[in-house]
Amino acid sequence: MDYLDTANQFLIDQFGPMGPLYAVGALGVLLVLLALPMLLHRKADPLDKIKQEGGTGVRPAAPKPTGGKQQNLRYKRGKREQKLDKYASFLEPQDAEELSSARLKMIQAGYRGKGAVRAFHFASFALGLGMLAFGLLLALLKSVNGELTTQLLMLYVVIPGGIGYYLPKYWVNRRIQTRQQEITNGFPDALDMMLVCVEAGQSLDQSIIRVSKEIRAGFPALAEEFEIISYEMKAGKEKIAVLKDMSERAGVADVASFVTVLIQSTTFGTSIAEALRVYAAEMRDKRVMRAEEKANTLPTKLTLGTMMFTVPPLMIILIGPSIYGIYTTLNGGL
Repeated sequence: MDYLDTANQFLIDQFGPMGPLYAVGALGVLLVLLALPMLLHRKADPLDKIKQEGGTGVRPAAPKPTGGKQQNLRYKRGKREQKLDKYASFLEPQDAEELSSARLKMIQAGYRGKGAVRAFHFASFALGLGMLAFGLLLALLKSVNGELTTQLLMLYVVIPGGIGYYLPKYWVNRRIQTRQQEITNGFPDALDMMLVCVEAGQSLDQSIIRVSKEIRAGFPALAEEFEIISYEMKAGKEKIAVLKDMSERAGVADVASFVTVLIQSTTFGTSIAEALRVYAAEMRDKRVMRAEEKANTLPTKLTLGTMMFTVPPLMIILIGPSIYGIYTTLNGGL
């Protein structure tokens, strides 16, 4: 063991007290560099080739999709959802009714993935803890410069944590409102296109597929709903159930009324084209009424801006010269 003591003493003399540690680190790096070429140039295992060819009956691993950006995004999202499967009991509501309501809310926001509820609760949990840690760090930095009271300390810690926890909920609610507004705006045009397709001789299923393709550029949320209807009908699902599911997913009163009209038309055997014509005219009238309502509320909204940004400059222009004249007169008299 004398040579080890000699080497240790030599490293300490050359590099200081941390010399042996530096030597161990350099040896580890050298071993990693030596192992990399062997790992990169490893020969293919014959068993792997047999599995890929299917000779043993073992199903090969599914390759990553290369069909396009949307498909790759879905693949990556699926991989992330699989990582959260082990925490499903912690991140998902255990009550079936509560879980169904949470899933419906995520679907209305446009998140249709299997683990959407899981990802939502994970985001709330992670952001809450992250912002709580940020608030604690901020409080520590503030306490270094000056003494903090208990109330200020609680504010610095609790407020960021609350913001981080409720931020995903706010985001989902905003997504739901935006999506419902988009569906409401595009629904009258979609009904007009559907009426044209039905009157041209196409069936309801074919007209829904055609309308979904035509409105995708302007109203992607509504086009997605129509695509889901077409896929479910092709899969053999009952038409009434498909329409009711669309009404629940959209969460818009106009869509619910449209679904009711189609169900009644299918049940009583009346003309779908006539029902679409009447309802499309009603939707156009409702769109005009919504535009008139916004136009009527515009003067009220402009009143505050007018009072704040128009009246003060006008008063300065009108009264300013008189005030300046009075001021100069008083100074000249004095």
